[in-house]
Amino acid sequence: MRQTKPILTITGSDPTGGSGIQADIKTITALGGYAVSAITSVTVQTTLGIQQFHDLPAQVVAGQMEAVMNDVQPETVKVGLIRTVEAVRAIAEALTKYRPRHIVYAPSSQSSQGEALIPADVELAINQLLLPTCTVVLSDARFKSHGDINLYASAVAYYLNEGDNAEDAQRKARQFLNVQRAHTERLLSRGFELFDEFRQMVEAHFVESSVVSFYADRLNVSTSYLAQVTKRISGQAPKAFIDERIISEARRLLTSTSLTVQEISYQLGFTSQAHFTKYFKKLTGLTPSDFRSNP
Repeated sequence: MRQTKPILTITGSDPTGGSGIQADIKTITALGGYAVSAITSVTVQTTLGIQQFHDLPAQVVAGQMEAVMNDVQPETVKVGLIRTVEAVRAIAEALTKYRPRHIVYAPSSQSSQGEALIPADVELAINQLLLPTCTVVLSDARFKSHGDINLYASAVAYYLNEGDNAEDAQRKARQFLNVQRAHTERLLSRGFELFDEFRQMVEAHFVESSVVSFYADRLNVSTSYLAQVTKRISGQAPKAFIDERIISEARRLLTSTSLTVQEISYQLGFTSQAHFTKYFKKLTGLTPSDFRSNP
């Protein structure tokens, strides 16, 4: 029986595990293969988006490939995110030199959130230098999710490595992707869960505080992550969401009660009528008294 060799994945790092090196290794391992890797870029990101890229120098990428190629001699290579022309050139040169049996390229032009991942000059270099070395090139137009194409490409690489032809490898990879999608859809999203907790907390404490960190601390997340979740789900920043709830209650009190503006100010947690008036006018364009006379 032929002993299959490791599969080399060359791409960026995703600390969430939803794509990149982490997802490739998980997929190949889950299918029964053994993955080795060369990292092209380190990212700072959450499941909702990428905040920073730290692209590794081309010589470091090439050094990782050289070490792995010489040591374990992978016959199948899967290539994903490359963000510099120098790295494209180094990877193409190494692949040409070592001539693995299968090279699968999965474009990484956009993140799952639609963020552009690579510049135009890098795309041109990929087309000119990398694609001619590849045996299978996958189109990201077939997928709505960046994570999906990562998973699919890794599965294609695995099945090619096991001896399947390109057609059978892609058919089996599609079946594997469908199973994984069904499993993922059954999982509760942490983002929606967190947003619901935030919404309930605002309802309970908006009189007490309009400061975002007050809620983030109690939810045990950073203010930046809370902002990403809230913006993604509601289209609003957390502060705008809190302010909207305060203004909604202020309008209700101004139009449906006989409380004075000063009494409403204190009921909503403001330190003075002047503070409340300034806040209300900033967000609505009217003073509380003007709004009450012409709601």
